[in-house]
Amino acid sequence: MWRTLRAFCAPPSLFSLWAGPVPGAARLGDAAAAPVLLLLRRPWGSRSVPAAPMEEREGEVRWDGLCSRDAATRDAALDNIGQAVLRRSETVAPVAAAAAAPARAAAGLLAPAAARDGLSAALARLLMLSKRCPFRDVREKSEAILGRVQELGIRIPRPLGHGPSRFIPEKETIQVGNEDAMMHTLFADSFATLGRLDNVTLVMVFHPQYLESFLKTQHYLLQMDGPLPLHYRHYIGIMAAARHQCSYLVNLHVNDFLHVGGDPKWLNGLENAPQKLQNLGELNKMLAHRPWLITKEHIEQLLKTEENSWSLAELIHAVVLLTHYHSLASFTFGCGISPEIDCEGGHTFRPPSVSNYCICDITNGYHGVDENHASPAGSIPTTESVCEVEALMEKMKQLQECRDEEEASQEEMATRFEREKRESMFVCSSEDEESAPARDVSRHFEDTSYGYKDFSRHGMHVPTFRVQDYSWEDHGYSLVNRLYPDVGQLLDEKFHIAYNLTYNTMAMHKDVDTSMLRRAIWNYIHCMFGIRYDDYDYGEINQLLDRSFKVYIKTVVCTPEKTTKRMYDSFWRQFEHSEKVHVNLLLVEARMQAELLYALRAITRYMT
Repeated sequence: MWRTLRAFCAPPSLFSLWAGPVPGAARLGDAAAAPVLLLLRRPWGSRSVPAAPMEEREGEVRWDGLCSRDAATRDAALDNIGQAVLRRSETVAPVAAAAAAPARAAAGLLAPAAARDGLSAALARLLMLSKRCPFRDVREKSEAILGRVQELGIRIPRPLGHGPSRFIPEKETIQVGNEDAMMHTLFADSFATLGRLDNVTLVMVFHPQYLESFLKTQHYLLQMDGPLPLHYRHYIGIMAAARHQCSYLVNLHVNDFLHVGGDPKWLNGLENAPQKLQNLGELNKMLAHRPWLITKEHIEQLLKTEENSWSLAELIHAVVLLTHYHSLASFTFGCGISPEIDCEGGHTFRPPSVSNYCICDITNGYHGVDENHASPAGSIPTTESVCEVEALMEKMKQLQECRDEEEASQEEMATRFEREKRESMFVCSSEDEESAPARDVSRHFEDTSYGYKDFSRHGMHVPTFRVQDYSWEDHGYSLVNRLYPDVGQLLDEKFHIAYNLTYNTMAMHKDVDTSMLRRAIWNYIHCMFGIRYDDYDYGEINQLLDRSFKVYIKTVVCTPEKTTKRMYDSFWRQFEHSEKVHVNLLLVEARMQAELLYALRAITRYMT
């Protein structure tokens, strides 16, 4: 069985490696100052195959020993895993039978279906370990076990795609096994604590300070003591990710939901879940697509439904989970995150064709190496792209000079905000290109026709939300921390790290103050949600963000499932991939904060 959940202090190097004071962070209460404890349990991305782990069925395989920092413990675990997998392999395709019937072995025939499925799950996991484990001994021995299985005449899996992102060439991501000493420490700590290095982590690690904060927050929401039971947390994650057809996140949480004792019947559709969770569906769809419509009446309906009612603490926990996974779906699509190697769509048992990919790859959205390596980000500068960067820097300089010379009136500032908000409603892509195909996950939510795109097309008015009247720092932070202790502080830290993160670079230029550009991106996202900062001149947005960038931002934030590689490639063509990932961190946190502000304001109004 999976190990019993128990808390332990994370190794200092994992969550303090880049630790430091966060400029402008909100108040830190005594309770929030305590170290954040993580659970010694594999996280949401660690169990990728729907079938139960082999140790649950046969008592033979224990994967957890691979997470040990002790090489001898890992070696013993690998010996046990190898023996168990080979026993299963010999049962499925005995060597003697292979010798007696070469045709059967050559055809890759496997006997009974349950045995084949169990072996396939184990082989997929070994493939993942051979590619993604930071411990060299585990990578090498996992590959050796796969080789021995292949010698028995059994087809072994191979990865689909090229690296953790469909948008970023694998050679430009941090390669497991080739990382420097500091990054190896982060990878080893993360793997030892969590049981895997998932693709989201391997892309987010471009920005390790943010990744540290993200992991702490997510694990607290999913693993630590809180108002909601564990299976409810994962089911809410499924509901949130499904609103954007994010099968990557749905797959991970389906497995987690089952492993913490969730009822498989709930996965047949939201109507099979408890009424209490069904009641959350309305809030889920409004938060995901039209959060400005949330009122205190919606909150009251959830809190006063007799036996299916939510407590305030439970509702806060649910709201944070919903907003977390809506925004994480944006990151997943915005960065083109590939399926995990041991998940559906991440590997295949079919042999490669002459061109190294087959029709099964194409149907999973992979079109060979050329697609990934054609990305212009970080490529040899062209005159046009260099001019693009220079022009943006010149605009930033001019805007700063205008700020110093004169300041627009409040009336003019309000007019510019309304103009930008109105124009943002009609920013849309003209592309017909389809995004990566995904499994239909609509059964996990209701009202599939409800969305931001339909709303904007009808030209309906988005009311203005003035931050001066209700802000995260002055209102939302304290409400969350009061009803769900420590989470307000974790979210506050994550918001501030994303907003203030800078390396003072822009493409090939160094020593650049990027604060004006970062603020324009953040405020443009909030503007799309009707949120206004009285002290910001929204005229700057049109100066700093061109149409292709606005299309990308709006797609990733509002309809992330429509994001394409062409959109990703079309903006900031001479910027590094790490800078585009940085943009996505701003998009994730600005979107999450916008959703939270509307939900928390409604809760505050209900309470008063």
